[in-house]
Amino acid sequence: MSNLAPIALFVYNRPEHTRQTIESLKANHLAKESDFFIFADGAKSEKDEQAVKQVADYIATVTGFKSVTIVKQEKNLGLANSIIGGVTYLSEKYGKFMVFEDDLICSEHTLTYLNEALERYQNEDKILHICASMHPLKLSADMPETFLYRAPHSCGWASWKRAWDKFNPDIDDLISQFDEQKIKDFTFDGKMNFWKQMNDFKNGKNNSWAIRWYASVFLNNGLALNVTRSLINNIGHDGSGVHSNVENIYDVEIYPNRIQYFPTEIVENKRMYEVVKSFYANRKGSLFARGIRFLRQKLAKFVF
Repeated sequence: MSNLAPIALFVYNRPEHTRQTIESLKANHLAKESDFFIFADGAKSEKDEQAVKQVADYIATVTGFKSVTIVKQEKNLGLANSIIGGVTYLSEKYGKFMVFEDDLICSEHTLTYLNEALERYQNEDKILHICASMHPLKLSADMPETFLYRAPHSCGWASWKRAWDKFNPDIDDLISQFDEQKIKDFTFDGKMNFWKQMNDFKNGKNNSWAIRWYASVFLNNGLALNVTRSLINNIGHDGSGVHSNVENIYDVEIYPNRIQYFPTEIVENKRMYEVVKSFYANRKGSLFARGIRFLRQKLAKFVF
């Protein structure tokens, strides 16, 4: 496979998570043929400086890729600005890109899948996003390996300049384009709190680039290619991340096989939409399970 997309990895203050993520990327079949960019954010406060330095010391030793480029920030940009800036840079320079964060363990077939999808759909203007992760869904044997639907998941993904050019970071402009029906469609019939995330960003309660990317894709009537069985497991739901809580409802077993199936009809897969909507509706479990998760999240604040 020629003309591979560059890989962007965004890191901050988790040296062990970063190591595991990079080791899993290095184990991919196309790693040695891929250009690897590591975007390292600067420390937000004195208490983060040691961990940020540990990350910096580790990434300086990374090999196993066609090239390794480290973009190090002296000041803290925050995850959203770091990702937006890094993705925009690669988008302009290469016309396509892959994006990983520092808490993602991936299959050895992940780079192959993302590159194949980027090549296959490069001229399909309606497809704006390729993702290698998925929630732990209730699946049957006849469900496809991949499917198209409205939501661009952000754990291990890829896209093109033609798509990223549609990214709108202006939350007020995005919100102004929604009506009641669009809010319903955007939130999977109210089963997921995406609209709350939009308003939380507007009110300064989160700093999410991903919710604005989803809104940008959605308002452009775009589709995302997603895997049915995840090629990636997020190990960041342990309280160590800036934007993560302690929870296991998104834990998955990584799909071990190479992806063979890609949709030829460029329409939303209604069946898989319903499967994901059912996951969102039931993801929090019983009141007892919610209580246990709440306690774990509170205890984690005393650990990290």
